[in-house]
Amino acid sequence: MRYDVVVVGGGHAGLEAAWAAAALGVRVALVTINPERIGMMPCNPAVGGPGKSQLVAELTALGGLMGRAADATAIHTRVLNRSKGPAVQSLRVQVDRDLYALKAQEILAERPVEVIRGEVVSLFVEGGRLLGVRTVDGREIPAKAVVVA
Repeated sequence: MRYDVVVVGGGHAGLEAAWAAAALGVRVALVTINPERIGMMPCNPAVGGPGKSQLVAELTALGGLMGRAADATAIHTRVLNRSKGPAVQSLRVQVDRDLYALKAQEILAERPVEVIRGEVVSLFVEGGRLLGVRTVDGREIPAKAVVVA
């Protein structure tokens, strides 16, 4: 099957890229080594903070899924830098990392994104034209566009 968009990676960026592409009504595949770990967060499962809260707000305004998943799995919410004034205040949400991954996968399933288990090792290019990606086991996944996330 040829996809309009192949997204490589199931972390935050990959989830948002696949989610946004699917909203456009195009054929989307998300390729990841372990589909069960899509949306898995690092050891400090925080969403927000001085740098990231602006990004999360922008993603939310554009219809992204990170804010939805964080709100649904929050275990602690705090406004940081409260004593320093509104210009530097930011929201940080600690989430249950396992529930966050499950919720992110549940939200992603609301749109037609095909999840493919695989490890992408290269782009598939012929004559200077991108044709898709190649996986470690030699599979070629055809695509008009590729997002490496």
